[in-house]
Amino acid sequence: MQKPIPKRIIQTAKDRNLSLKQRAMTTNLRLLHPDYEHVFFDNADVERFIDREFPQYREVFDSYRIPIQRYDFFRYLAVYRLGGFYFDLDVMLARDLSTLLPTGCVFPFEGLTYSHLLRSKGMDWEIGNFAFGAAEGHPFLGAIVENCVRSQREPSWVEPMMRGAPRFSRTEYYVFYTTGPGIVSRTLAENPDLAPSVTVLFPEDVCDPRSWNVFGTYGIHAMEGTWRPSGSYLRKRIAQRWEVWMMRRLLKESRRLGKTRSVVSATAGRSAD
Repeated sequence: MQKPIPKRIIQTAKDRNLSLKQRAMTTNLRLLHPDYEHVFFDNADVERFIDREFPQYREVFDSYRIPIQRYDFFRYLAVYRLGGFYFDLDVMLARDLSTLLPTGCVFPFEGLTYSHLLRSKGMDWEIGNFAFGAAEGHPFLGAIVENCVRSQREPSWVEPMMRGAPRFSRTEYYVFYTTGPGIVSRTLAENPDLAPSVTVLFPEDVCDPRSWNVFGTYGIHAMEGTWRPSGSYLRKRIAQRWEVWMMRRLLKESRRLGKTRSVVSATAGRSAD
């Protein structure tokens, strides 16, 4: 039997001067969970946490080229060490998390994937990292941490994951596939022994884009994406159109598989490379 997720909510931001919208989101979490411990890390807290709890990863943490990669990495380390739920500051809940505590480890369904590697491993979908929960020391979180380290130390290991990534958004997908949802999903796909310990909040129809990027029936992700690199309006429009075109093709393939997916069936017979 798995250890339950402790009553703890972890969040982070550059500093404690949150915007009005961010303050509203954090207040929402607190009001729904008055008996939970709420732990907030600003950048200085994150640095101290790495030095105190994971000095062996200091070099890796500092070597990430894009700032969001460091804070993706941090969220996995924080939940692995402390246990609890992590939430981005643009997540708002509609109900409390009490029914998820016994799962021991829970992640949201993100959406269908562009990655040829994941699709070759039986997963045409990804799980998200904007919100998740786990008991302290959960082996799935440990495996994600190790894969984040591997992606930084072995660039060639990342290359197969990038195949299929939209060509006009490769920087964003590099983040996704080295520290973001892509690497979390790859960890699930390549660790069938851990898959049964992970609860995924699947929607009723995984091929319905309206059901993507939510925390099950518990809340919504506003997807503000403030970390995304800036670029020209024209380039962004081209990238959006390209991604829409690619996703329409992928949706046709995925709809042939039906509306539902399962963690165990997607990872059956798969092993780490």
